[in-house]
Amino acid sequence: MSWSRRFTNGARAIALSMQETGPPSQAAIDRGNGGTDDTEDEETRFLADMQRAIEASKQEALATTSCAVQSVPQPATRTDNTSFLSERAKLEQERLARQKRQRPDIDPIVRRAADASDEEQGLQLRSAKRQHISPSVRDGARRANAYPISSSTPRPAQSSSVRSTPAIASGSSSQTFFWDGELRQTANAHVDPRKDTRPLFRLTEVLAPKEQIEFAIASAFCWNFSWAYSMFSRNTPVIAVDHSPSGRCDASIKAILPNWIRTTPSLRNGFGCMHMKFMLLFYKDGRLRIMVSTANLVDYDWRDIENSVWVQDVPKRPTPASPPADTEDFSSTMIRVLHALNVAPALVNLLRNDHPNLPLKRLEDLRTHWDFSRVKAALVPSIAGKHEGWPKVIQTGHTRLMKALIDMHATTPKDKELALECQGSSIGNYSTMWMNEFYRSARGESTQTWLDAPKSRRAKAPFPPIKILFPTAQYVRESVLGEAGGGTMFCRRKQWEGKNFPRELFHQTRSKRGSVLMHSKMILATFRDKPAGLASRQRASTASESDGERGCPDGDGDAGQGKLVGWVYVGSHNFTPSAWGTLSGTGFNPTLNINNYELGVVIPLRSQDEMERVACWERPPPKYVAGRDEPWMQTESAYYVEDA
Repeated sequence: MSWSRRFTNGARAIALSMQETGPPSQAAIDRGNGGTDDTEDEETRFLADMQRAIEASKQEALATTSCAVQSVPQPATRTDNTSFLSERAKLEQERLARQKRQRPDIDPIVRRAADASDEEQGLQLRSAKRQHISPSVRDGARRANAYPISSSTPRPAQSSSVRSTPAIASGSSSQTFFWDGELRQTANAHVDPRKDTRPLFRLTEVLAPKEQIEFAIASAFCWNFSWAYSMFSRNTPVIAVDHSPSGRCDASIKAILPNWIRTTPSLRNGFGCMHMKFMLLFYKDGRLRIMVSTANLVDYDWRDIENSVWVQDVPKRPTPASPPADTEDFSSTMIRVLHALNVAPALVNLLRNDHPNLPLKRLEDLRTHWDFSRVKAALVPSIAGKHEGWPKVIQTGHTRLMKALIDMHATTPKDKELALECQGSSIGNYSTMWMNEFYRSARGESTQTWLDAPKSRRAKAPFPPIKILFPTAQYVRESVLGEAGGGTMFCRRKQWEGKNFPRELFHQTRSKRGSVLMHSKMILATFRDKPAGLASRQRASTASESDGERGCPDGDGDAGQGKLVGWVYVGSHNFTPSAWGTLSGTGFNPTLNINNYELGVVIPLRSQDEMERVACWERPPPKYVAGRDEPWMQTESAYYVEDA
């Protein structure tokens, strides 16, 4: 069992124990019997201690159910909870001390960080065996340990902004509102201070003032619940959307902490993952703050690797309004997402039990009680499942991206070519057919004529102008955390060496802020002049087939607001078919199959300067050198070698 799995189990044991009416028995925290220098014996003792703690907490654990949840029991006294947490902390400290004596080459903080946040392909790693550091990478681990790892590490004063639109400061100097939206990178403990000059987001700042949060809905693929719980006031009711820890395919809700309910959506045949990362924060002053990010709710994602965060404040209406029911906008899309995530039953449970006065009574109130008129970004979700027919297909996945671009007049102009730079942390199984399918949607073009073309012809189409950004193995080894920091990046040898895999499209990704790894998922779209030659004429001919279906017939983009230079997507989607979906069927009756739940925003870009500001990597990204560069593959790293 991996350290990250044991740590997660520990957090959940702590969570369950906080519902107890008294402190655990001495047996649950006994940890001093016997002693040996053998690592496996130490592991066995730790697991036995943890199992006793879990058994002690089972007395008050609430059973998971797909239809109802009992009310969340409150702890008898805070002293009882504090006592158990204190004992559990001592248990962990002694375990780490034994490990340090036996294996001084292992830094537990870096190991925990590297294991804490696996993605898509990392689902299998959740139940993998314990991993160890090979002597060949000990120096890298020691180098990583030389850097401070603290979520509160002070940063130098910030100067310029990485924002989509200007922020508006409140009357208080300690709080800033973002009525027009704000896109920033997360603070990081390991960046080069000389390059870290732009405004950043820390989770504590996004939540502030946390005492004023009346209710929250938060979603992540990976959770450290004890850490996330500490970020909120203990009295704040929270609905936590999570990937099913057991891989179950049916939806469920469960009380996990005082005032906290965890909900998981259904997964078709238990395949895929709930990968969305967002928050809805309802403040006592009526304001709603929306955060869409690439970061999980684990401390590692907000401290040791680089992520991207978009924040938007939305004012409450003086009186409820009734927007047109058939209009698809940001709020209606968010409501649809929350229903898909099984949030509605969790909300009903909170209202019927301990929290009848929540600011949100129904999910539909989002649209009628808050004013989204200043939101310029478009929400782009992927909902796991099989979607049939155009009305459903254009509501999710890459076809939802297409619809969003049409609605915001951000389609590619007729006299321009679209160039894409796709930054992510997981590599998919790419075919020329899927790449061209996605590319059409990214141009803002209907895929109707594409689906009606013979499949044999679609399979032979050349790859479109897309750059796939992924760190090379050499870059990971030379990064601040070394191979220990590569635990959230996923590519397989089988993919890379596939017969028709587009290795020629791979480019190096290097953070603008120094030698840190980026967990950001971002697509940067640029409208550029078409190159001369036959390939250009072929692309122009292909594009003209669907000009009559495009939402911006004049091809000028963002009509009435000035011409655009492109757009940027940021969110949980990696550039993979699992995240964005795969089309099949016909132009008359299409089918879109999606494995994952994903969420992001699309923001129009109006200048080259703005484009350079929002990109978190050095541009232009250098192309992989054939025969020299290969993508990072953690399964081939000695740091991540499993025990036999």
